[in-house]
Parts: sequence; C-alpha cells; structure tokens
Amino acid sequence: MMASTQNNKTQLAHFFPIISCLKHYNKQDFNGDIFAGIITAILLIPQGIAYAMLAGLPAQLGLYASILPPAVYALLGSSRTLSVGPVSIAAIMIASTLSSAEIMTFGSAVENAIILAAEGGLILLLMAFFRMGGLVNFISHPVLTGFTSGAAILILFSQVSHLLGLPKIHCAIDLDCYSASFQQLNIFTLGLGMLCLFILFFFGSPLISFLKYLKVKQAYITAISKSSPLLVIIISTALVTIYQLADIQQVAVVGKIQSGLPDISFTFIHNFPQWKALLPSAIFIAIIAYVESVAIAKVTANLRNQSIDPNQELLALGAANLASSISGGMSVAGGFSRTMVTFSAGARTQIAMVIAVILLCFAVSFFTHQFTLIPKAALAAIILVAIAPLIKFREIISTWKYDKADGMAEVATLFGVLILGIEEGIAFGILITILCYLRRTSHPHIAVVGRIPHSEHFRNIKRHDVETWKNILLIRVDENISFANISYIINFIDQETHHNNELKHVILIFSSVSHIDRTAFEALENLITSLKKQSILLHLTEVKGPVMDKLLQTDFLNHLKPGKVFFQTIDAVKQLKK
Repeated sequence: MMASTQNNKTQLAHFFPIISCLKHYNKQDFNGDIFAGIITAILLIPQGIAYAMLAGLPAQLGLYASILPPAVYALLGSSRTLSVGPVSIAAIMIASTLSSAEIMTFGSAVENAIILAAEGGLILLLMAFFRMGGLVNFISHPVLTGFTSGAAILILFSQVSHLLGLPKIHCAIDLDCYSASFQQLNIFTLGLGMLCLFILFFFGSPLISFLKYLKVKQAYITAISKSSPLLVIIISTALVTIYQLADIQQVAVVGKIQSGLPDISFTFIHNFPQWKALLPSAIFIAIIAYVESVAIAKVTANLRNQSIDPNQELLALGAANLASSISGGMSVAGGFSRTMVTFSAGARTQIAMVIAVILLCFAVSFFTHQFTLIPKAALAAIILVAIAPLIKFREIISTWKYDKADGMAEVATLFGVLILGIEEGIAFGILITILCYLRRTSHPHIAVVGRIPHSEHFRNIKRHDVETWKNILLIRVDENISFANISYIINFIDQETHHNNELKHVILIFSSVSHIDRTAFEALENLITSLKKQSILLHLTEVKGPVMDKLLQTDFLNHLKPGKVFFQTIDAVKQLKK
C-alpha cells in the first residue's frame, strides 16, 4: 500500500514538475522569485500590448495571453525559469496568417487568432501523447537562425510605419509611391519614437557598463536595465496626455482596452472550414514555438545544471496554448528576453511567473484605462529593440565559412522567408537542408590509407607520411553504406584499381560503418565478382558486430571467399603483404 502511494506521488511529481521544486522551497528561493516576478510583470505589460499590435490584434489579446498560459505552464513545465507568453516570432507568423486573402474571408481576426492558439495547443498535446519531443532535432540550427533573422527583418519593416506615423506602406518597388507615403510623416510620432529608442538604447549597454563601474549588484543592474520598456511607456504616455498629442497632432495610440480579467469561453469551437483553413499555419506556429521554447529553456537549464524534458515541454506548451485560446488570448511560447530577465533577476522556480501573473491580473483589473493613450510609436520602439538581436548576419557569415551546406540552408531560409513568406520560407529551408544532407551522405568521405611506420595505426595517405604496398590497396569508408552512396563507393574503388597490374588485394576498412542495406550488399557482391575477374581479392576488416550479424544472415561471406574478414587491419596487412 505504501509502495503504491509512493508511486502515485512520483507520477504526480512527474506530471507536475513544480511539486519537486516546492519540496525543498525556502525563504531564499522565495526572495529570488518575488524579485524576479516583479521585474517580469513590468516587462509583460508593454510586451503583451506590443506583440498583440505586431500581430494586428487588439491589445487585450496580448494581455490575456500573459495571464492564464504562464500560470498553466508554471504547473506543467519542466523549466524552472522559462517565461511563457506572447513572443515576436509567433506574433509575426499570426499577422502573416491573418492577412492572407483566404483567411480574411473566415470570421474576425480575433476569432481566427484564438483558433490558431487552440489548434496549436491541440497539435502540441497530440505530439506529447505520441512522445514526439525528439522531432525538435529535425529543424536544424541553421534553418532556425535563417528563419528568425528573416522574421526579425519582416518585423522591423512592419514597425517602420508605426515609428514614423505613416499609414501602412504597400508600394512594392514603386519609388513614387514611397515618396508620396513619406510626405505623410508625422513629426510628433517620429519624435516620440526616437525618444523611446534613445531611452531603450541608453538603458542597455551604456547604463549597464556605468552601473558595473559603480559596482552595483548584478540583480539590481538587471532590475534597472530591464525596466526600460515600462519607463518608455510611462514617459511617452505622459507626453501624449499632457500635450494632447493624440487629439491635436494625430499621434496614433493604443485606444480603449477592455478592462477586467478574461472570461473563459468556448464559443470559437464551430465552423469546421475555418479550423481547416487555419490548420497549416497553426502547425508551423506550434512547431516553431516549441523549438524556440525548448532551445531557450535549455540555455537557462544548462547554466544551473538542470534538465529539460522535451515531451513534458510539449505537454506544458500545448496546455498553455489551449488555456490562451479559452481565455481569449493569442498563441504563446517561451520568450528569450523575458526568460533571460527572469533568470538574471534571480528566479529559482516557476513561482516567479505565478507572482508576475498575480501582479498582471491586478494591473488588468484596475489600470487598463491608463493604457489607452500609450503611443504606438513607443510599442514599435520596444518591438524593434527586442527583435534586433534576432538578426544574426554575423552568425550566418560564420556558418557559411565553416560549412557551405549549412550556410546555404541559412541563407535560403532567410531569403525564403523574405520573398516567399514565413511558412514557405521555413519549408524551403528544411528542403535545402535535407537535399544537402542527402548529397553529403551520397558522397561519403573515402580515404586510401597506409600504415604509420613502426605502429599499428593506419591513416590517409594524402595527410600523413605512411607505408604502402604495391599488392595491397587499403580503403577506409567513413559512412554507413546504403543505396544512396554505394555507386559512389564502387566508382572510387574502380578508379583506384584501374590499370594497377600489381594489385592483388583490396581491403575495405569498416571501422566507421554501422549499417549496410540490402542494395549495398548486392552491389558489393557484384564488386567481388568484378575484382575476381581482374585477379584481385576483396577483404574486409574491423567489421562491427551489427554489420557482421547482417553478413551472417546472407550468402555474402561465401561470395567473398577466398577473400577474408580480418579482425584488425594490421592482421590483414601482415598476412597479405607476403
């Protein structure tokens, strides 16, 4: 009975990781969490409104997405510091989806955004059920970098009109159109935008360096530097209010925000064609949100020698997105800037996010009327500063220098996102990655090797001064052998054996071969026959157990005779060089 109770407790702790955190929770943990919670709440308010604006949605959808979803994630998430809520990448993907001609025919933008969150949540929960957390590895880092850089550039251009007080620009390559549009520039909006950018910039590296020079504690430096978005909101809103810039100078503001906590509603569950039309976009948004969230969670977990459970993250993020949809919010994910702020401010557990949610609930209940005159230029400035680090041209150049294939995938994804669109750009980048991988595996590294004098080590004859023999050809294949590369391998052997009248033995070193498929077996049997006609025997050496098991299940070894399978390469050389 006691064992059963203990087992139930273990299962409950696995399902709700926060239980394990609270077992040893102490005053020091609480002090760190409450400080980090206050700082995170300060960041959540402007970011929630800004990312809703970026997605083309009412401000309350961003605020609602910052209440119930992070609370749900706090219960289910395996990361102790991941801050879940609206994020810039998901916001621009939502904006791209909602602006398509087909989707605009289905319901309102708000309802479509809520359905996207619901579908994304269901997709992630389905992936969690089938334990598909490992799928995160199928989107390579170069593709992800190219995507985030391209999406960040799209976000940057989408905010120019808000920063300059211009109407939305749809000019393509028409220069006269751009000229006419810029004549509508609002100098007061521009001034507010530049002031906000200056404050955000000053509260970055310059202020941090100055505070470090004064030997201020790191926690206080984080608190001061990361409060800049709220300071920008307060200053810009005060200027708009005092000088009546919205009424007199037509400075664009957020406008009325619905006050009070979100209502739980399931009214969006209808209209199957609407759900069907949004499904492809929901899949992309959900997968990218998951990949980004896990990557961010791993960064902070590694800094504290903690671990992340990918499948638990699927469950937690799926539930968080469902919670967002039923509470009238937009799609959510782990935010890099918020997470790093939460971590740097000293958060020990997800209690920090719970505290932030409580403070946000208080603000939404009693202070939403204060948000009415927030200028959109201030929100645009906050977005621009938040997404600037996502544009990683230096990393793309570095990747290109290191590996042309990965660099090509990065550049292809970047331009695919900019030219084709977000979903198409990701798909194009993944396709390029797969093609590069197939090309790499179909052209494996193959080396003719020789023995390093006075040793039993064999190395590439092109890289080392080695000993070789006229009657023996030693070839090392550094890849699994399959239908995709067997023709390349046999062509390499043919070239090396062509017009070599003294050659009697070809030794294939299988130290790097873990698998040979059926097509490759048959091709190797044909190679044995072809070499025998030239009076050359094929031998194998350093064959791994799984490969030998496959060989024993076929008639391959009989075809090989009188060729042999040697345990070590040195054994083959000692016997055959005579």
